[in-house]
Amino acid sequence: MPRRFYVPGGWVTAGAVELSAEESHHLVHVLRAEPGDEFELFDGRGRRALARVEAAVATAARLSIVEEIASEGAVSHSPLWIATAVPKGDRFDWLVEKATELGVDRLIPLVTRRSVVEPRETKLERLRAVIVAACKQSGRARLMELAPLCPWRSLLTEVVPGTEACLAHPEGEPLAAAWSAGEARRPRLVLVGPEGGFTPDELIEAQAAGAKIVRLGTTILRTETAVLAVAALAALHHPESPSAGG
Repeated sequence: MPRRFYVPGGWVTAGAVELSAEESHHLVHVLRAEPGDEFELFDGRGRRALARVEAAVATAARLSIVEEIASEGAVSHSPLWIATAVPKGDRFDWLVEKATELGVDRLIPLVTRRSVVEPRETKLERLRAVIVAACKQSGRARLMELAPLCPWRSLLTEVVPGTEACLAHPEGEPLAAAWSAGEARRPRLVLVGPEGGFTPDELIEAQAAGAKIVRLGTTILRTETAVLAVAALAALHHPESPSAGG
């Protein structure tokens, strides 16, 4: 796979594109690129292009578009949304990176009654850079959306309606079975709780809002493992998903 650079916004065919200072530094000082070298660009919304270095400037490298690569159209499968409690330390960084690689469309940091971590917006903004890096590495052309921190009640009233919502719990039905019976094209939303699990009241409230109770296997999973199990199952259901790019 060719080296890739993220250029948000649109670009004009056969026009010039200027990389950000961070991407320019990587191009010049890490990859030692020179004029004439070619790389792939992506805009985070499904558009890709082959571009040639015109000016290898460490703070504002400039490339010209050689040709557009077949861009990804609209998502053809049911989008996968995961609302998850936030694990401690750098485990959330790892979760975000791997969810991006596996093609999750939207990740919602969730505040539940047993949550112990509520990341600030500055933390979430830093994690958006992790998403870009994971897209560059994995070949994905669409950025995963990292939503703002969401309180439990807001999730039930503002997000769950209109989705095929499931809540991960050891005593539920198999997730694959719940998805097979779901309505096509509606977003598939899976709720993942903190280390202490959802409270009995939260289970009742989620079901009242329309969520099914599902299990992810025969063992008890940590939060970040549960998120990856959901993402991997979705990837197996939709191996042709354009969210994965390539």
